[in-house]
Amino acid sequence: MDTETDVTGTGGLQVDPDLRDFVAEELVAGLDLTPARFWAVVADLQERFGGRVEQLLRRRDELQQQVDDWHREHGTGDVEALEAFLTEIGYLLPVEEPTVRVTRVDREIAEVPGPQLVVPATVPRYALNAANARWGSLYDALYGTDALPLDHELEPGYDERRGAQVIAEADRLLDQFFPLAEGSHADVVAYRVPSAGELAVDTASGTTGLADPAQFAGHRAGDGDRPAAVLLRRHGLHLELTIDPSTRVGTQHHAGVSDALLESAVSTIVDLEDSVATVDGPDKVGAYRSWLGLRTGELTASFGKGGRTVTREVHGDRTYVGTDGGELTLPGRSLLLVRNVGHHMRLDAVRTADGEPILEEVLDALVSATAALQELRGNARYSNTRTGSVYIVKPKMHGPDEVSLSVELLAAVEEALGMEPTTLKIGIMDEEKRTSINLEACIARAADRVIFVNTGFLDRTGDEIHTDFEAGPVVRKDDQRSQTWLKTYEDRNVDVALRAGFAGQAQIGKGMWAKPAAMREMLDTKGGHPRAGANTAWVPSPTAATLHALHYLETDVLAVQEEIKKRPLADRRGLLVPPVLPDAGTGLSEEDKRHELETNAQSILGYVVRWVGLGIGCSTVPTLEGVGLMEDRATLRISSQQIANWLHHGLVTDGQVRETFARMAEVVDGQNADEPGYAPMCADLDGSPSFQAALDLVFSGRREPNGYTERALTTWRQKAKATDGGEESGTRAAVLEDEAPSPAS
Repeated sequence: MDTETDVTGTGGLQVDPDLRDFVAEELVAGLDLTPARFWAVVADLQERFGGRVEQLLRRRDELQQQVDDWHREHGTGDVEALEAFLTEIGYLLPVEEPTVRVTRVDREIAEVPGPQLVVPATVPRYALNAANARWGSLYDALYGTDALPLDHELEPGYDERRGAQVIAEADRLLDQFFPLAEGSHADVVAYRVPSAGELAVDTASGTTGLADPAQFAGHRAGDGDRPAAVLLRRHGLHLELTIDPSTRVGTQHHAGVSDALLESAVSTIVDLEDSVATVDGPDKVGAYRSWLGLRTGELTASFGKGGRTVTREVHGDRTYVGTDGGELTLPGRSLLLVRNVGHHMRLDAVRTADGEPILEEVLDALVSATAALQELRGNARYSNTRTGSVYIVKPKMHGPDEVSLSVELLAAVEEALGMEPTTLKIGIMDEEKRTSINLEACIARAADRVIFVNTGFLDRTGDEIHTDFEAGPVVRKDDQRSQTWLKTYEDRNVDVALRAGFAGQAQIGKGMWAKPAAMREMLDTKGGHPRAGANTAWVPSPTAATLHALHYLETDVLAVQEEIKKRPLADRRGLLVPPVLPDAGTGLSEEDKRHELETNAQSILGYVVRWVGLGIGCSTVPTLEGVGLMEDRATLRISSQQIANWLHHGLVTDGQVRETFARMAEVVDGQNADEPGYAPMCADLDGSPSFQAALDLVFSGRREPNGYTERALTTWRQKAKATDGGEESGTRAAVLEDEAPSPAS
């Protein structure tokens, strides 16, 4: 890649010109931090941490080789023997009893359970969607999705039949979560606020109020005692009933309620990792610019919609009259976290004087903190944090030593920027086996910084397959969910975190809902996350956040956590049961093998053609059955490891794999035929970077460290960009909720 050969003012580093200009003209502008000082810090951090990271990566490889050798000799073995062996080689460490002592944590992390959005930083429009998704229209979410059944085709504009259905469902939810002392919300003809602390509810049979008056949180003034909005609160989340009888919805509503705005995405992770395709300097600048613009409040995005140009910007806060008569201000934006890359990533857009790519995590950490420093120094329109903390999510750490290194890197960044110690908090992604099996020790290493642990089923499954590669052929992908290791993993993550004192201090997270269009199914199933003691769980869109927020109105997560604390700690030996097919897979039919191979090949190709060919890091990829599944590098890791494992153990052959990929390329080409800028693979399979990347992922899967996909993806994406320029990274993504029909907006 082209980098700046003149190293003057860059700490001796060779820096891509776009990155150099971004730092000088945007990132450090207005701070007492010069560009020369910024790059000197990067060079220093690279010098201090580069060698240590290499040692940790070698340790990963050494341990994996020892595990592979053991499984080759013993197969799956038995849990006791495997436990003894892993202890002997230092893979399995003694159980610790950590206590977190984190301070200055925003209440969205510590006190308010609710949905968490994850959004690619490379798409400003969607980054703004996510930041502004703190409040979402429940009416829109019900009207424009399958959350409610639809038995007719919607009328253009506003469909009154659908509107009546939405109003009825909203009334039912109000009765469930904010019941009246008498009667139903469906009977209400007016909501009134006779005095600041009193909500009067008029029905045909008289005046009543809330069954629990404490659920009334405030109002926005209207005419007389008729408010423009009524604010309710349950389990820390707010719901605003917007009252405007002049609108098309308000006219139809029995009490003039034109919308129900639900506090939805309490927090959002702005992603620099798995959901982006950033392979060079311009790509990284695009991602960093979104994070900076969100922290300063200056990010905007313009786009065409319905024949007109729409400009989106960061929302301000919301103000009400509180129950004490004073002004009540509520945040108008999600609390923002940022996910950096893992230890194994290198960035050749910045190289050392010797020409070696630097640790990408070094630049991510320093840029993440410097952008937040703009806010902390008073250079922002709005406040993200009210405690002065910055939240950095750290993925793909293998065990406590790697957590320790991440903590030391954050401390070094704080020192370099003059930040108060422990300003930079860390979210631990529990997505690698050596982390989940030593979770107590990992938490202990970050006890004064950790603000979340999250179960990442997808990456965790990919790592499970790679770790157990030599134990035998693994079960089919969909069957992983019923395996012993997974139940233990999900339960133990909650158990360990609660014992460490996360309740009231930090988040316990659950994974992503992968079907953006299946909101009814999400409503029926994802309520299990708060019931399992998780005070946050990932969603793919603002609409999904609004609907998932209903689960947190339904379940008092903090009370559930108190009950879970009483149960026995999940035995970590359950994590040692390899998900291997019985009898080496001899019970599988040829049809079973064919279907599994086709499913995974199509999934790999469907994702890779967008990553490599179009620079899209997160996509809704249709399955063979036409069901759209949101995919990022974690799903790719599973599918590629699945085929590589079966190939290694002889369940499928080299020829079968290649033939299946060729057939599935035709399917994927058809699915993307209308995609602007799409280059069909079948026009030249040998010359298609996307097709060759897919084969690379499978045929190098056994040798690829930890089964990661970044090397193959980056290599082939760079080739694609060098050959035809590629399309600008991240021009489209999975979150397309702007196109949903909307009655209230």
